[in-house]
Amino acid sequence: MTDKTQAVDAETITVGQGQAARSIAILNRRATQEQLPTLVWLGGYRSDMTGTKAIEMDALAATLGAGAIRFDYSGHGASGGEFRDGTISRWLEEAQAVLAHLAPRRVLLVGSSMGGWIALRLAQEVAKSQSGPEVAGMVLIAPAPDFTSELIEPHLTDDQRSQLTEKGYFEEKSEYSPDPNIYTRALLEDGRLNRVMNGIVQTGCPVHILQGMADPDVPYQHALKLMEHLPSDDVVLTLVRDGDHRLSRPEDILRMRQALQNLINGGE
Repeated sequence: MTDKTQAVDAETITVGQGQAARSIAILNRRATQEQLPTLVWLGGYRSDMTGTKAIEMDALAATLGAGAIRFDYSGHGASGGEFRDGTISRWLEEAQAVLAHLAPRRVLLVGSSMGGWIALRLAQEVAKSQSGPEVAGMVLIAPAPDFTSELIEPHLTDDQRSQLTEKGYFEEKSEYSPDPNIYTRALLEDGRLNRVMNGIVQTGCPVHILQGMADPDVPYQHALKLMEHLPSDDVVLTLVRDGDHRLSRPEDILRMRQALQNLINGGE
């Protein structure tokens, strides 16, 4: 049996210049079946490329012989940079740089939570520049596009607004980590510039959304609203009645794998 770890290259690239420079850690699984699209993991807010779903995506790629790219945004996991400096534009720039560096021909974007927003913005930027890889499809897991303006700003307390004004950030207890979530004024302001649910989102590819109806962080109604902005695409929405935000249970992982294989097989 071949040792699958031998097919994975670990490297870092530098994105940005001067004080904005940060090292981005990448795990790149080389394809043995070149005709298949490369799977690209786009993680969520404060998650990293060693999470359950990211590893399962990579394992599926290994089984199929497809390429797989995982990386950590700046301020996340094995990458450099400060988390508090992070914005959607900054993390999008890093995703673009990773793809430009590795230069896959066709990609299937797998975006979890905030990564769903990055995936949609990435597809927009690829279409705008008319360069980079062909986006063959997307699997969006509990996608959170526009979460700063749609899910955070409308619910800010007076105290949180004061902290944003006085300190430039506020903290909020995390259900997934002993460390609090940090939301900066820069993140919120930049989020408004990266909104995608303010018009038709042209992805140019099939999209499969997996959404838990018991998700306490991204309500399933948010996925329904996203569907309204994807009217011209081949979009499938799977609602999981008892699914939470992570969707990392064995049955949820099976749904993700099936969605990926369906897109890889061209919907057959």
